[in-house]
Amino acid sequence: MAMTLRLSDADEKTLADLARQEGISRQEATVRAIRETAARRGHQQAVSELSERARTRYAELLDRLAQ
Repeated sequence: MAMTLRLSDADEKTLADLARQEGISRQEATVRAIRETAARRGHQQAVSELSERARTRYAELLDRLAQ
């Protein structure tokens, strides 16, 4: 799927610099940034859910330790 991406001059320079440093095209740098952000958000969501389950499971113990 084709897509047009409108960037500010500063963002265009940042993208070009990133692509050059990585030795990849601007297209590939954009795709990688999208995938990395999605993976990071997925990881953060998983950690948040696991943390909530642990706090629920160990609520009594955590209360006792807090005293």
